[in-house]
Amino acid sequence: MPTAPAIIDTVSALRAQVAAIRASSGTLALVPTMGALHDGHLDLVRLAKTKADHVVVSIFVNPKQFAPHEDFDRYPRQLEADSAKLAPLAVGVIWAPTPSEMYPAGFATKIEPAGAALGLETDFRPHFFGGVATVCCKLFSQVTPDIAIFGEKDYQQLTVLKQMVRDLNLPLTIIGAPTRREPDGLALSSRNAYLTPAERAIAPTLHAAITACAEAIKSGTPIDTATSAATATVLAAGFRSVDYIAARDAHTLAPVGTGHPEADTPLRLLAAAWLGNTRLIDNISV
Repeated sequence: MPTAPAIIDTVSALRAQVAAIRASSGTLALVPTMGALHDGHLDLVRLAKTKADHVVVSIFVNPKQFAPHEDFDRYPRQLEADSAKLAPLAVGVIWAPTPSEMYPAGFATKIEPAGAALGLETDFRPHFFGGVATVCCKLFSQVTPDIAIFGEKDYQQLTVLKQMVRDLNLPLTIIGAPTRREPDGLALSSRNAYLTPAERAIAPTLHAAITACAEAIKSGTPIDTATSAATATVLAAGFRSVDYIAARDAHTLAPVGTGHPEADTPLRLLAAAWLGNTRLIDNISV
Protein backbone atom coordinates (compact mmCIF):
# COMPACT_ATOMS: atom_id res chain seq x y z
CA MET A 1 0.00 0.00 0.00
CA PRO A 2 1.43 3.45 -0.89
CA THR A 3 2.93 5.45 1.94
CA ALA A 4 1.02 8.64 2.72
CA PRO A 5 3.01 11.86 2.38
CA ALA A 6 4.22 13.58 5.52
CA ILE A 7 1.96 16.57 6.21
CA ILE A 8 4.02 19.49 7.53
CA ASP A 9 2.38 22.64 8.86
CA THR A 10 5.18 24.74 10.38
CA VAL A 11 8.02 26.55 8.65
CA SER A 12 10.57 25.16 11.10
CA ALA A 13 9.57 21.55 10.37
CA LEU A 14 9.53 22.25 6.64
CA ARG A 15 13.04 23.71 6.71
CA ALA A 16 14.33 20.67 8.59
CA GLN A 17 12.82 18.42 5.90
CA VAL A 18 14.29 20.52 3.09
CA ALA A 19 17.70 20.48 4.80
CA ALA A 20 17.58 16.67 4.83
CA ILE A 21 16.76 16.65 1.11
CA ARG A 22 19.62 19.03 0.37
CA ALA A 23 22.00 16.91 2.42
CA SER A 24 21.28 14.02 0.06
CA SER A 25 22.29 16.22 -2.90
CA GLY A 26 18.84 15.78 -4.38
CA THR A 27 17.01 18.30 -6.53
CA LEU A 28 13.66 19.62 -5.34
CA ALA A 29 10.47 20.55 -7.19
CA LEU A 30 7.51 22.44 -5.74
CA VAL A 31 3.94 22.04 -6.99
CA PRO A 32 1.86 24.85 -5.43
CA THR A 33 -1.88 24.13 -5.12
CA MET A 34 -4.92 25.19 -3.14
CA GLY A 35 -5.93 21.56 -2.70
CA ALA A 36 -9.14 19.87 -3.89
CA LEU A 37 -6.77 17.99 -6.16
CA HIS A 38 -7.91 16.66 -9.54
CA ASP A 39 -6.16 14.90 -12.42
CA GLY A 40 -4.76 18.20 -13.67
CA HIS A 41 -2.91 18.69 -10.39
CA LEU A 42 -1.68 15.11 -10.49
CA ASP A 43 -0.30 15.74 -13.98
CA LEU A 44 1.73 18.61 -12.49
CA VAL A 45 3.12 16.24 -9.87
CA ARG A 46 4.00 13.62 -12.49
CA LEU A 47 5.83 16.26 -14.51
CA ALA A 48 7.65 17.44 -11.38
CA LYS A 49 8.85 13.92 -10.69
CA THR A 50 10.48 13.79 -14.12
CA LYS A 51 12.32 17.05 -13.40
CA ALA A 52 13.57 16.57 -9.82
CA ASP A 53 14.52 13.91 -7.28
CA HIS A 54 12.05 15.11 -4.63
CA VAL A 55 8.64 16.78 -4.83
CA VAL A 56 6.87 18.97 -2.30
CA VAL A 57 3.20 19.71 -2.92
CA SER A 58 1.90 22.76 -1.11
CA ILE A 59 -1.78 22.90 -0.19
CA PHE A 60 -2.88 26.31 1.01
CA VAL A 61 -6.10 28.20 0.31
CA ASN A 62 -4.61 31.66 0.19
CA PRO A 63 -6.88 34.32 1.72
CA LYS A 64 -4.81 37.12 0.17
CA GLN A 65 -6.05 36.30 -3.34
CA PHE A 66 -9.76 36.32 -2.50
CA ALA A 67 -11.88 39.46 -2.30
CA PRO A 68 -14.50 39.61 0.49
CA HIS A 69 -17.33 38.73 -1.94
CA GLU A 70 -15.51 35.72 -3.43
CA ASP A 71 -15.59 32.03 -2.52
CA PHE A 72 -12.84 31.74 0.11
CA ASP A 73 -15.14 30.25 2.76
CA ARG A 74 -16.71 27.67 0.44
CA TYR A 75 -13.58 26.75 -1.51
CA PRO A 76 -13.27 22.95 -1.10
CA ARG A 77 -10.82 21.81 1.56
CA GLN A 78 -10.11 18.06 1.68
CA LEU A 79 -6.60 17.49 2.93
CA GLU A 80 -7.12 13.81 3.80
CA ALA A 81 -8.48 13.02 0.33
CA ASP A 82 -5.70 15.04 -1.30
CA SER A 83 -3.08 13.11 0.65
CA ALA A 84 -4.61 9.82 -0.52
CA LYS A 85 -4.40 10.97 -4.15
CA LEU A 86 -0.73 11.90 -3.77
CA ALA A 87 0.35 8.71 -2.03
CA PRO A 88 0.48 6.53 -5.20
CA LEU A 89 2.72 9.16 -6.80
CA ALA A 90 5.27 8.76 -3.99
CA VAL A 91 5.11 12.40 -2.94
CA GLY A 92 7.12 12.68 0.24
CA VAL A 93 5.90 15.97 1.67
CA ILE A 94 2.73 18.04 1.71
CA TRP A 95 3.36 21.58 2.92
CA ALA A 96 0.03 22.61 4.44
CA PRO A 97 0.47 25.71 6.60
CA THR A 98 -2.37 27.40 8.41
CA PRO A 99 -3.21 31.00 7.52
CA SER A 100 -1.62 32.14 10.79
CA GLU A 101 1.59 30.26 9.96
CA MET A 102 1.74 31.81 6.51
CA TYR A 103 0.67 35.28 7.66
CA PRO A 104 1.58 35.64 11.34
CA ALA A 105 0.45 38.56 13.45
CA GLY A 106 2.03 41.77 12.21
CA PHE A 107 2.51 40.54 8.62
CA ALA A 108 2.67 43.70 6.49
CA THR A 109 4.63 43.02 3.28
CA LYS A 110 3.27 42.26 -0.17
CA ILE A 111 4.40 41.98 -3.78
CA GLU A 112 2.67 44.28 -6.28
CA PRO A 113 3.30 42.96 -9.81
CA ALA A 114 2.75 45.04 -12.93
CA GLY A 115 3.63 44.16 -16.51
CA ALA A 116 1.91 40.88 -17.31
CA ALA A 117 -0.36 41.38 -14.30
CA LEU A 118 -2.09 44.39 -15.83
CA GLY A 119 -5.44 43.89 -17.52
CA LEU A 120 -7.53 40.74 -18.05
CA GLU A 121 -7.89 39.28 -14.53
CA THR A 122 -6.79 42.54 -12.90
CA ASP A 123 -9.68 44.39 -14.55
CA PHE A 124 -12.12 42.23 -12.60
CA ARG A 125 -10.06 41.03 -9.60
CA PRO A 126 -7.62 43.88 -8.84
CA HIS A 127 -6.48 42.20 -5.62
CA PHE A 128 -5.68 38.86 -7.21
CA PHE A 129 -2.12 38.95 -8.50
CA GLY A 130 -0.81 40.80 -5.48
CA GLY A 131 -2.08 37.92 -3.36
CA VAL A 132 -0.76 35.27 -5.73
CA ALA A 133 2.68 36.85 -6.09
CA THR A 134 3.04 37.39 -2.35
CA VAL A 135 2.12 33.83 -1.38
CA CYS A 136 4.23 32.29 -4.13
CA CYS A 137 7.24 34.39 -3.16
CA LYS A 138 6.80 33.10 0.38
CA LEU A 139 6.40 29.51 -0.83
CA PHE A 140 9.58 29.81 -2.88
CA SER A 141 11.53 31.12 0.11
CA GLN A 142 10.07 28.50 2.45
CA VAL A 143 10.61 25.45 0.22
CA THR A 144 13.66 26.76 -1.73
CA PRO A 145 12.85 24.58 -4.76
CA ASP A 146 15.01 24.25 -7.85
CA ILE A 147 11.87 24.32 -9.99
CA ALA A 148 8.18 25.05 -9.50
CA ILE A 149 5.43 23.64 -11.72
CA PHE A 150 2.27 25.57 -12.61
CA GLY A 151 -0.54 24.71 -15.00
CA GLU A 152 -1.12 26.66 -18.20
CA LYS A 153 -4.84 26.83 -17.41
CA ASP A 154 -3.99 29.86 -15.28
CA TYR A 155 -1.90 31.31 -18.09
CA GLN A 156 -1.78 34.90 -16.88
CA GLN A 157 -0.77 33.70 -13.42
CA LEU A 158 1.99 31.56 -14.97
CA THR A 159 3.27 34.56 -16.93
CA VAL A 160 3.16 36.85 -13.89
CA LEU A 161 5.13 34.36 -11.79
CA LYS A 162 7.76 33.87 -14.49
CA GLN A 163 8.08 37.66 -14.58
CA MET A 164 8.44 37.87 -10.77
CA VAL A 165 11.14 35.19 -10.69
CA ARG A 166 13.00 36.94 -13.48
CA ASP A 167 12.63 40.45 -12.05
CA LEU A 168 13.63 39.50 -8.49
CA ASN A 169 16.41 37.08 -9.55
CA LEU A 170 14.83 34.29 -7.53
CA PRO A 171 16.94 31.10 -7.73
CA LEU A 172 14.43 28.74 -9.33
CA THR A 173 12.89 27.93 -12.71
CA ILE A 174 9.16 28.13 -13.38
CA ILE A 175 7.81 25.42 -15.69
CA GLY A 176 4.34 25.49 -17.26
CA ALA A 177 2.37 22.29 -17.85
CA PRO A 178 -0.36 21.80 -20.48
CA THR A 179 -3.98 22.14 -19.41
CA ARG A 180 -5.70 18.86 -18.60
CA ARG A 181 -9.21 18.66 -20.06
CA GLU A 182 -12.31 16.54 -19.87
CA PRO A 183 -13.13 14.59 -23.06
CA ASP A 184 -15.57 17.37 -24.06
CA GLY A 185 -12.87 20.05 -23.74
CA LEU A 186 -13.71 21.58 -20.35
CA ALA A 187 -10.52 22.54 -18.52
CA LEU A 188 -10.19 20.71 -15.21
CA SER A 189 -10.67 23.02 -12.23
CA SER A 190 -11.52 22.56 -8.57
CA ARG A 191 -14.34 25.07 -9.11
CA ASN A 192 -16.03 22.77 -11.64
CA ALA A 193 -17.53 21.08 -8.58
CA TYR A 194 -19.75 24.16 -8.20
CA LEU A 195 -21.50 23.53 -11.54
CA THR A 196 -25.01 22.09 -11.59
CA PRO A 197 -25.62 19.21 -14.04
CA ALA A 198 -27.29 21.62 -16.47
CA GLU A 199 -24.39 24.08 -16.22
CA ARG A 200 -21.86 21.29 -16.64
CA ALA A 201 -23.49 20.43 -19.98
CA ILE A 202 -23.08 24.03 -21.15
CA ALA A 203 -19.57 24.61 -19.77
CA PRO A 204 -17.56 23.12 -22.70
CA THR A 205 -18.94 25.89 -24.93
CA LEU A 206 -16.26 28.23 -23.61
CA HIS A 207 -13.43 26.09 -24.91
CA ALA A 208 -15.25 25.41 -28.19
CA ALA A 209 -15.83 29.14 -28.71
CA ILE A 210 -12.23 30.18 -28.13
CA THR A 211 -11.01 27.31 -30.31
CA ALA A 212 -13.18 28.58 -33.16
CA CYS A 213 -12.00 32.12 -32.40
CA ALA A 214 -8.34 31.10 -32.66
CA GLU A 215 -8.98 29.35 -35.97
CA ALA A 216 -10.72 32.46 -37.29
CA ILE A 217 -7.80 34.69 -36.30
CA LYS A 218 -5.34 32.29 -37.95
CA SER A 219 -7.48 32.40 -41.10
CA GLY A 220 -7.25 36.19 -41.25
CA THR A 221 -10.36 37.37 -39.41
CA PRO A 222 -9.68 40.61 -37.51
CA ILE A 223 -9.17 39.97 -33.80
CA ASP A 224 -12.08 42.12 -32.63
CA THR A 225 -14.47 40.42 -35.07
CA ALA A 226 -13.37 36.95 -33.95
CA THR A 227 -13.52 37.69 -30.23
CA SER A 228 -16.93 39.37 -30.56
CA ALA A 229 -18.26 36.27 -32.29
CA ALA A 230 -16.85 34.04 -29.54
CA THR A 231 -18.46 36.21 -26.87
CA ALA A 232 -21.81 35.99 -28.63
CA THR A 233 -21.50 32.20 -28.86
CA VAL A 234 -20.78 31.85 -25.14
CA LEU A 235 -23.67 34.10 -24.11
CA ALA A 236 -26.07 32.34 -26.48
CA ALA A 237 -25.17 29.00 -24.88
CA GLY A 238 -26.39 30.21 -21.49
CA PHE A 239 -23.41 31.83 -19.78
CA ARG A 240 -24.47 34.73 -17.56
CA SER A 241 -21.71 37.11 -18.64
CA VAL A 242 -18.27 37.26 -20.23
CA ASP A 243 -15.51 39.13 -18.41
CA TYR A 244 -13.16 38.91 -21.37
CA ILE A 245 -12.17 36.99 -24.47
CA ALA A 246 -8.94 38.61 -25.60
CA ALA A 247 -5.86 37.91 -27.69
CA ARG A 248 -2.53 38.92 -26.15
CA ASP A 249 1.17 38.55 -26.86
CA ALA A 250 1.89 35.00 -25.66
CA HIS A 251 5.15 35.95 -23.93
CA THR A 252 4.35 39.30 -22.30
CA LEU A 253 0.52 39.42 -22.39
CA ALA A 254 0.80 42.88 -23.92
CA PRO A 255 -2.25 43.93 -26.00
CA VAL A 256 -1.91 43.23 -29.72
CA GLY A 257 -4.61 45.49 -31.15
CA THR A 258 -7.96 44.61 -32.65
CA GLY A 259 -7.17 44.02 -36.31
CA HIS A 260 -4.69 41.66 -37.92
CA PRO A 261 -1.74 40.61 -35.72
CA GLU A 262 1.83 40.85 -36.84
CA ALA A 263 2.89 37.63 -38.53
CA ASP A 264 5.74 36.98 -36.11
CA THR A 265 3.78 37.70 -32.91
CA PRO A 266 2.84 34.51 -31.01
CA LEU A 267 -0.63 34.97 -29.56
CA ARG A 268 -2.52 33.56 -26.61
CA LEU A 269 -6.30 33.71 -26.46
CA LEU A 270 -7.57 34.07 -22.89
CA ALA A 271 -11.14 33.94 -21.61
CA ALA A 272 -13.13 34.29 -18.40
CA ALA A 273 -16.91 33.94 -18.16
CA TRP A 274 -19.62 33.36 -15.58
CA LEU A 275 -21.84 30.30 -15.80
CA GLY A 276 -24.42 30.68 -13.07
CA ASN A 277 -22.43 31.45 -9.94
CA THR A 278 -19.23 29.83 -11.21
CA ARG A 279 -16.47 31.75 -12.96
CA LEU A 280 -14.65 29.66 -15.57
CA ILE A 281 -11.35 30.58 -17.21
CA ASP A 282 -9.58 29.06 -20.18
CA ASN A 283 -6.92 29.86 -22.76
CA ILE A 284 -5.33 28.42 -25.87
CA SER A 285 -2.47 29.20 -28.19
CA VAL A 286 -3.31 30.90 -31.48
